[in-house]
Amino acid sequence: MPTFKSLAFALAALTSTSAFAADPLPDAIAAPGETAVLSVHAEGAQVYECKAGTDGKLAWTFREPIATLLSEGKTIGRHYAGPNWELADGSAVVGKAIGNASGATAADIPWLKLEVASRRGSGVLTRVTTVQRINTHGGKLDGSCDKAGEFRSAPYSADYIFLRRG
Repeated sequence: MPTFKSLAFALAALTSTSAFAADPLPDAIAAPGETAVLSVHAEGAQVYECKAGTDGKLAWTFREPIATLLSEGKTIGRHYAGPNWELADGSAVVGKAIGNASGATAADIPWLKLEVASRRGSGVLTRVTTVQRINTHGGKLDGSCDKAGEFRSAPYSADYIFLRRG
């Protein structure tokens, strides 16, 4: 039986699904026929590791995101390696990228469309089938790296829209 707290959380989350993107999304990440369940803002970092590429040269390789999920200025969850999105209500999803579009500038990580590959818990994300990452700002790390195994992070922000089919 849902508690009052979980019902209040779900209601707040559902009423905060304002449209983050006024313009139509690029076809590569659009999700026609799907309905927004939740829209959140993320603030965090993209973490990179210095690794040798197939050519033997060292380069920064994306490792994982670390971000706080915010709704109306309040922390409601977190985003981390997997990629995972986990809310304070106990629901969580893991996504698999199936589409991307360029960010607004060369310093911005791409916009993404991710298919939900697995889920756990019960709450707002329980019925989510697709996640979109839009309105990215920052997150790319350029330049050379000198020592394999070294880590660096690049601050980023983005909006995540959680959708369901039907």
